Amino acid sequence: MLSTIRKHQRSLIFTMSFFLPVILMGSYFIFRQMAPFGSSSLLTVDLGQQYVDFFAYLRSTLLHHPSSIFYSFSKDLGGEMWGTNAYYLFSPLNLLLLFFPGKFLTSGIMLILLIRYGLAGLSFAWLLDKTGWQKGPRILAFSTAYAMNGWMIANQLNMIWLDALVILPLIVYGLFKLLHERKPGVYISWLAVMMMDNYYMAWMISIFTFLLLLWELPAVQGWKERGKSTLRYLISSMAAVGIAAVVLLPTAFALTQSKGTYTDTSIKSRFEYDPLKALAKMVPGSFNFDQMSSGQPNYYVGMLMMVGALLYLFRREFKLSQRIISVAITLFFFFSFSYEPLDLFWHAGQFPVWYPSRFSFIFAFWCVMLAAKTLQPDYRMNKWLIGLTLVITAAFFFYVKQLNMSYLSDSQRYIGLAFALITICCLALSRKNAPLFYDLLIVCLAVCDVSTSAFTSLNNIAYVTQTEFKSYTQQLDSASSKIKSDDKGLYRVAKTFGRTKDDPFQGDFNSGDHFGSTLEPMIPNFMGAIGQPAGDGFVTYSNGTQVSDALLGMKYTMSKRNPYSSFMTLTGFRPDWNTNSVTNFTDKILIQKNKNALPFAFGASDKILSLKRTTLDPLNYQSQIMQALAGNTTTSLFTVQNFTSVNFNNVNSATQITGTVFKKRDFMKPASITLTFVPPTNGSYYLTLGPSVKEAADITVNRSSFGQVSNYRDTIVINLAHHQKGKAVKVTFSLKHASAWFQNVSVYKLNQKAFEASVKKLKTSPLHIKHYSSTTIEGTVDIKKGQKILMTTIPAAKGWHAVVDGHEVKKKTVINTFMAIPISTGHHTVKLYYRPPYLIPGLIISLVALALSVGLTYRRRNKYVVPIR
Repeated sequence: MLSTIRKHQRSLIFTMSFFLPVILMGSYFIFRQMAPFGSSSLLTVDLGQQYVDFFAYLRSTLLHHPSSIFYSFSKDLGGEMWGTNAYYLFSPLNLLLLFFPGKFLTSGIMLILLIRYGLAGLSFAWLLDKTGWQKGPRILAFSTAYAMNGWMIANQLNMIWLDALVILPLIVYGLFKLLHERKPGVYISWLAVMMMDNYYMAWMISIFTFLLLLWELPAVQGWKERGKSTLRYLISSMAAVGIAAVVLLPTAFALTQSKGTYTDTSIKSRFEYDPLKALAKMVPGSFNFDQMSSGQPNYYVGMLMMVGALLYLFRREFKLSQRIISVAITLFFFFSFSYEPLDLFWHAGQFPVWYPSRFSFIFAFWCVMLAAKTLQPDYRMNKWLIGLTLVITAAFFFYVKQLNMSYLSDSQRYIGLAFALITICCLALSRKNAPLFYDLLIVCLAVCDVSTSAFTSLNNIAYVTQTEFKSYTQQLDSASSKIKSDDKGLYRVAKTFGRTKDDPFQGDFNSGDHFGSTLEPMIPNFMGAIGQPAGDGFVTYSNGTQVSDALLGMKYTMSKRNPYSSFMTLTGFRPDWNTNSVTNFTDKILIQKNKNALPFAFGASDKILSLKRTTLDPLNYQSQIMQALAGNTTTSLFTVQNFTSVNFNNVNSATQITGTVFKKRDFMKPASITLTFVPPTNGSYYLTLGPSVKEAADITVNRSSFGQVSNYRDTIVINLAHHQKGKAVKVTFSLKHASAWFQNVSVYKLNQKAFEASVKKLKTSPLHIKHYSSTTIEGTVDIKKGQKILMTTIPAAKGWHAVVDGHEVKKKTVINTFMAIPISTGHHTVKLYYRPPYLIPGLIISLVALALSVGLTYRRRNKYVVPIR
């Protein structure tokens, strides 16, 4: 009977540990009117600009084209997805998004986030119960403080990392079972799950398991047994790596082709900021928007937990060696927050781009764990500890008072001081006469503390409205669906508007845009070379020409029906699309077909094999590529034009625009340069602008600001005029500063006849696709005389294989970007297929490691050595 009651009590505690953070955060989201409870949403920063589109991709992949889990043409011009998904999407909770289509994705995100809050509380409560560190209602104080810690609040928008908070307590429990009971199963299983869920967070947790090993080894009796425990830890950790090899091995290779190329090899021994500034994060609500891009670590777990962790050092029940090691580990964390080599170590050799100290959730766990071991039901501070704690508290808040931090206000300091004093009072009270009341008191104290901190922090963040996301998504999905229903083929779609750089994921179509951490460097290098906005982690096809549209197979275009409407942000200006035939439309989007688009693969001249980039002029480079493919390297497709007139306002005059540095005559007055161009024909004219121009001047065309992606590092191309013979186009540059360098400011005219002749020649030998998926393309081609390669606009990658007439053919890489296949004249059957490199070896290793681990676990399952302390 007694055991049944205790079992029901434990079940009730576990249930409450899940629902308490869910109710607290859910109430806040309802108060803020987050979808589905109002007109706002959880979308902000990366969650709104990147992850929500990845979730849409995952949903369409699982429901409509499963092969995209390995490779997708919606990722820039085409890219591997297995390694990308290992970072972004392998959380099993993401499967819940299958029930939330398109405009309802924000509601699915809300559900998953709340479940993660609940699971974090539940897993920590389970750890406390299984280890015996806490029992009864008191568990809720520690589990809620952990679930709603400062890292979780600050990073709830980074949903791809949040499973780490759930799995960490399970790994730690497994580590203790491994060390004290010689049972490796729990540790191996959950560490392997974490590695497959998100290898980045798993790396940080693995570092922490080693620190925990050092801390716990003194509790293992005898040096010989400690050596064996260390060996078991190393073998078990490697077993987890082996089980996860099916994900880790292909991902490791993918990283060497993408994210890994940005690893910082120059490490400087320096502090990024004063390490003591990290102490300011011990104040509730110490977070705002500016802290996302750079700042101090977020780890706030409430004053009760902070004081409890401090008091661990003075509890003689614990071994002195463990207490000393705990001080060393705590200092290691604090130095890691600001000391550059350690910061790089935790972040796998790469400085975080936004969201610093991403491992601070582990420090939050460490603090709560120490507090849980210290603050036992019978614990009561003696007088000298009360005095010492009051002195430390006074010194701390005196120091924080002197700090001028944007995220700290006096009211926050006073609230923090109040919680600290209440904590000290609670820990000084005797609980003999009212133990249940005392337990409920510390639960209320911990919950009120972390809730106040969470709500204060989140009130500093702005969010995308649900209406904005819903309306845009509906229009994009509708346009994409209409294109695909009319044309079932393989092609790309260009557009001149955008909400994010991952719109192709959201709308499930192929294009040339992407924003992600695993972007292969060759793609932004190529896109930048042909005049598109690009950077280390993004590309945007918003500045195309007729030539680049044709080369990249942009068969359809999407543009705003009303270019002057504020709905849908303009990202490009393409009057040369005006002559394309209209094929369909939505309420807001015009769909047109590009008759000059080349197929994904076509017969071409082998002159492209020897083409090297010898120019920084994007239009000249486009011309070289097109003409090399057509076998005509003597005719250029673009010719430079002169501006009709130039007006200089409060700047020095010049006879040549490009390359000139213009300086203000009078620093106190506005200055501008207006370039007037009157097209002499109805052809297509393009303006090039170097990256320095955007920093130096605001640009308008005919007195209207034109849509343009603002961040780019290469010279970009702007479609200045098309079918506008005799109509003046005025481009005005208003200087932002005292001077402006007009880098690569030139006008070019497209030689339409030469361009169409090259397109016509290249269209004579298209690959007639009989079947295709994201990883397989099969078809036939008739190669004409003079065409010695089958050119594709598929980015070259090791995973692609080519089979011609039943025989595998060695691929070639052209212009450092695309895959080309040597081929002879005549009729051929062609098959291109993609397999993630090292996927099969990884799978074999995983199966072998799993079998060995299961055998090891069963061999040890009945052995018991020392109970977990």
